[in-house]
Amino acid sequence: MPDGSRLPGIGDDRADDEERIVLHVDADCFYASCERLREPDLEGEPVVVGMGYESGETTGAVATASYEARAHGVESAQAISTALERLPRRADYDPDADSEHTREETGHYRPVDMDYYESIAEEVRTILHDCADVVREVSIDEAYLDVTDRTAWEVADGFARHVTDRIQREVGVTVSIGVAPTMSAAKIASDFDKPNGITVVRPGDVRDFLDPLEVELLHGVGPVTARELRGMGLETAGDVAATDPEPLVDAFGERGRELYDRARGDDDRRVEPKGEPKSFSRESAFASPVDEPEPKRDQIRTLAEAVADRAQREDALYRTIGVKAVTPPYDVHTRENSLPGPVDEPDLVEELALELFEEFESEPVRKLGVRIANLEFAAGDQTSLEGWDSPVAEADASSSPSSPSSSSSSPTLSSFSASNSTVESADSDVRTGAESTTDEREPPDADAQTETHPREHVDGQTSLEDFP
Repeated sequence: MPDGSRLPGIGDDRADDEERIVLHVDADCFYASCERLREPDLEGEPVVVGMGYESGETTGAVATASYEARAHGVESAQAISTALERLPRRADYDPDADSEHTREETGHYRPVDMDYYESIAEEVRTILHDCADVVREVSIDEAYLDVTDRTAWEVADGFARHVTDRIQREVGVTVSIGVAPTMSAAKIASDFDKPNGITVVRPGDVRDFLDPLEVELLHGVGPVTARELRGMGLETAGDVAATDPEPLVDAFGERGRELYDRARGDDDRRVEPKGEPKSFSRESAFASPVDEPEPKRDQIRTLAEAVADRAQREDALYRTIGVKAVTPPYDVHTRENSLPGPVDEPDLVEELALELFEEFESEPVRKLGVRIANLEFAAGDQTSLEGWDSPVAEADASSSPSSPSSSSSSPTLSSFSASNSTVESADSDVRTGAESTTDEREPPDADAQTETHPREHVDGQTSLEDFP
């Protein structure tokens, strides 16, 4: 069993036939929460993320509405014109010209910024993978975790709270979690106590939990299916569970059988990853900007050890090592170096990360991160550094990948800088050259007082309804 984090009191002896412990983690109004990270003054205010609300624009839709905005009747996937009727834009509000609304009846509208939301989602994913051995990422803001080998039903609620607290403390957004022995029950449970809530459905209680639910709440049932079920006289999950499944199969095909099984709490699906990750990263923020070099170097060492350890636990080799430094006010600097070939060398991760960080040693730093990328998952013997002792080894490897260099010495860090390999980042952009440099702006931490302004372009539109 992987040597992952385990809460006190949880032993290693688990019955083979014990019910699975599945967590469904669902971020609360994720896009709006991300906007509040970079604009703390939006906390507690109605926030709408979407497009089409600028002067002269006539079409668009709501991607996400905060709970405060929902109280005014704004919903995801709603036409932006309808949203503006129900919640006028604060930036356009003129109390002398608008006698129908007060300032409190207006809201803040922000454009969709998928690049930014993805960067926050990556921080959440890092925590989820640290808390579970098996993670299935469903979308940018939700995932399933199998934590059967990490906790026990007696303390499952405490484990879930550990996950929510870490995400809120380290990232600054809130999530709600459903805990159940099946994926479908966990999915339903995660919606029960939003925001920042936890609902636990223990083995043996699944039918009692599901029976009173209206059919719309069953996993996979939308408005059209719900109308058809009600037309068959089925109002609740309990009604579906008690009916003859054949009419359901006649009406919905094999999906009818699935609805019947899910309503009864039967779901034998296991949490399985969708695909192999492209990178591993760990980040950590200081309470306030740190000037002294040694605390920053110590943090780099800790983060480097963490990402290298995860790579070993998942049998992953890596070709790219990078660091991230956030300096005041919220400037993001990334430095990466590519190796001539894939390796599993924890000491090298630390050594190279420290070297890449040197240019920021004398600067105040708010947050640090270490990342390894261009992952390859080993099927057999792992690759060692000795097989890549010069930049030309990469070229040689194309004709004889298994032939090590005759030199027994390991490569120097300077030799990596001479490599001309292509590095693919986790964001799928392609950088050429061994060392890459990125400097950009990062939103403030959740507890920061400085207000920054959102980027003014729209990368796309997404809502929870767009995902399964």
